[in-house]
Amino acid sequence: MAATEKVDVTKTVDGYRARKGRFDVLDVPDLRFLMVDGHGDPNTSAAFADALGALYPVAYTLKFASRRDLGRDYVVPPLEGLWWAEDMAAFTTGRDKTQWSWTMLIMVPEWVDGGMVDAAISAVAAKKRPARIDDLRCEVLSEGTCVQTLHVGSFDDEGPVLAAMHDDVIPARGLRMTGTHHEIYFSDPRRTPPEKRRTILRQPVVPVDA
Repeated sequence: MAATEKVDVTKTVDGYRARKGRFDVLDVPDLRFLMVDGHGDPNTSAAFADALGALYPVAYTLKFASRRDLGRDYVVPPLEGLWWAEDMAAFTTGRDKTQWSWTMLIMVPEWVDGGMVDAAISAVAAKKRPARIDDLRCEVLSEGTCVQTLHVGSFDDEGPVLAAMHDDVIPARGLRMTGTHHEIYFSDPRRTPPEKRRTILRQPVVPVDA
C-alpha cells in the first residue's frame, strides 16, 4: 500500500500566512479547534502547562485516527492562543502576565467529525488522564474580518507591534477592535532562539460605524 500523503491543512487557509512589517486585513473563515481555557502567566502557571498537556495528546490521537480510519494523514496544526485582560494595556505596555486570561487552541481539520473528537478525548483520558482533559472541548471559532501581521522575535517584544496595530493601524483603516487578540505560534520555543520565533498576531475588527 502506498504511503498516505501528509497534508498541511494550514496551507489552504489565508489566515495562516502573514509577513513581518505588513498589516493585512482579511476575512478568516469559521474553523474548529480543540480548546482549553485558563488564567495567569503562561511562563509560571501550572494551568497553562496542564492545558498543553491535554491538547497535544488529543491532537495527535486525532491525527493517527484520521490516518488509520480515513486514510487522510496531516500535519498537526500549530498551537494558537486567544489572550485578553480587563485592561488591554497589560498586553501592549505593562505586559503584566499575571493579569492575562487565555484559551489555547489547536485546529481540527474539517473532515474530522465530532465522533472522532469524542473518541480521541476518551482514549487519552483512559490512557494518560492529563490533569485538564475534562476541561478540553471542541468548538467553532468565528472571527470574521481581522487585521494581522507576522512578528519575528521574543514574545516579550510583541508590545510595540501590538501598540502600533491597536492604536495606529486599526483606527487609520476606519476599524475598531472586537473579539479577542489571537496568536499563532509557528516556532517551538523549546528549540527556537527567542529572536527567531515566528508568531502571527491577529485582532478581529469591525468598521467604526458598525
